[in-house]
Formats: sequence, C-alpha cells, structure tokens
Amino acid sequence: MGWLEPTPFLRGTAWLDGGRAVRADPADLSRLPWDTAERAALPIGVRVEFTAAPGTRAVELRYRAAVPGSGDAMRALRHCFALWRGGRGGRCVGESFTAPAEEATVTLELPPEGGTFVVHLPESQAPVILGLRARDGMLSPAPRQPRWLVHGDSITEGWWSTRPAHSWPATAGRALGLDTVNLGFAGGARGELPLAEQLASLQGELVTLAFGTNCWSKAPSSAGLLYETVRAYVGLVRGGHPDAPLLVLSPVLRPEAETTRNALGATLADLRTAMEEAGRDLAAEGDERLLVLSGRPLLDPDDLADGLHPNDRGHARMAAAVTEALGPYVREAGSGD
Repeated sequence: MGWLEPTPFLRGTAWLDGGRAVRADPADLSRLPWDTAERAALPIGVRVEFTAAPGTRAVELRYRAAVPGSGDAMRALRHCFALWRGGRGGRCVGESFTAPAEEATVTLELPPEGGTFVVHLPESQAPVILGLRARDGMLSPAPRQPRWLVHGDSITEGWWSTRPAHSWPATAGRALGLDTVNLGFAGGARGELPLAEQLASLQGELVTLAFGTNCWSKAPSSAGLLYETVRAYVGLVRGGHPDAPLLVLSPVLRPEAETTRNALGATLADLRTAMEEAGRDLAAEGDERLLVLSGRPLLDPDDLADGLHPNDRGHARMAAAVTEALGPYVREAGSGD
C-alpha cells in the first residue's frame, strides 16, 4: 500500500497551515499575545485515527519533527507514538519510540483482528505527519465524531500528565466519544477576546471554557473584571455556537492562591466565585444550554504534581467530572462509538 495523504486521518485539528496542524487562526495571530501564538504552533491533542482491515500487520507514519539544538537538555528525548484502541473506553495497546530526527518513519504493530485505532503523537516535538500506510493490509479514515472545543490554560494543555492521552480533555473525550480539539495554552487563557472570536469561527458541537487561574497572577484580574470578561467571552463564543452545550469550568485547587490576594485584591477563591456567578447569571437570563462546573471540589492537594498542575490521577478526576456533566448532552446528540 502506498503512502496515504494524512489530512483525512487527522483528528483534534483546529486549523491547518500548509498541512501543519495549528491551534490558532494563522490569519489572525497578530491580535493574540505572543505566548499564546507560540503555544498554538504545538499540535496539542492532534491525533491520527484510522480503521485497519483484519490482518493488517502494522501502520507506518512518516513524519517531520523539531529537533532541539545540541545544548538543549531535551535533545536526547525519544519521540513516543502511542497506539490506542478507538471508541469509548479505548485503551493503550502499544507504544513505539524513535530517535530524535527531523524526518523519520515510525512503525506501530496492530492487533490481527483489526478495528479502529488512535495514534497520539509526541506533541512537544511539533510533529507534522507527512503520510501513512498499511503493512500487509488496508487503512481507511476512522468515522468522524462530534467535535468538542476545549479552551483553557496549561492544565487543559495537559501539563504533568505522563502521556498526551492522559490529559483530562483527551480522557473525557475518549469516554464521551468526541473528537476533542485541545485549545489549551500554557501561560495563556486569560480571557483574550480575540480567541473567543476564533472559537466562534470553528465548527464544533460542544464547547468548554476552563480558564481563570492565570487571571490570578499572570495577568491579574479583579473579581468584577473577570465576571464581565466571562460574560463577554461567552457572548462572543455564542455568536458562532448559539445552541451548543457550553460548559464553564472554574479554576481547580491552587493552594498558594486560594486565600492570597493578587495585585488587584482578588484571591483565586474570589475569581472562581466571579466566574461561576457569571455563568449562572447567563443561564438564568435564558442561556439554557450553559453549564457551570466548579473546579474547587474536583482535586485534593495529593492530586497536584507541583501545587498547580494535576498529576495523572488529578487529570483522571477532572475528566470524570466533566464526563458526568456533559454526558447527557452527548447522548442527546446521539454520538456513536
């Protein structure tokens, strides 16, 4: 089987820029903070999904990736490609590692019975899939699932999860049978309204907004300012998704910030309350498909890897709560496995 064009097999994509999956509109980068635009170049959450005919021995992926400079401590980090069973409740069936190279081919052995599979990519190396092919068999693109747009910060991006597939958006999306589009930006998600307009322009059946912790210190906000920001943000997103279930997830536990006031006098607890009140007020004003999930009860201190980011157990707990909140809306949409 010859090399197949990869685009029909890619999932979790927001925009394509010359065949490269990016997470912000490449025609609208000038309105975004530099750090958000930089993180948007990483294909966080982008996956290759395919159906393999019975008897297909393996899938080969030809890719191009970044290789750190000679003095970079990350230079020796091998590229990890994880193969998962597709569908709800999918599980990891194998991993393949390749030495760092600007262009290489990785081979992942497949179970003989075939089926639908997902390949999670080595996100930090910004891989670009150039082609894929079957060894002794046939591949076809996996069935499309409803798209879930998830916006947030480094926690949404998946920091401190041991594998991309273990982040809370990836885990919840897998449980719900959704095509998760990860729009989490480490250091960002401070209520940037141009991003809300970009979210509104994307196709998606469900939307989640999970920001707020970087409004405590990175770009300090008062409770009143965040309340109005959330209302404005939701309003802009609703311009493109007027009827989609929209979940507002307030910040999870951050012990150092819970009772400590920022430069504008707000604790993280104050900001969380403001965010939740904004969501509930919008729902009471007629947005019947707007949901609010408080992040505070979701994690305990032992669920944090560094006092801020969840460990794998924390990501799993967040995913379980989000899955429970969105489950009725996904069933209503009639998504398949």
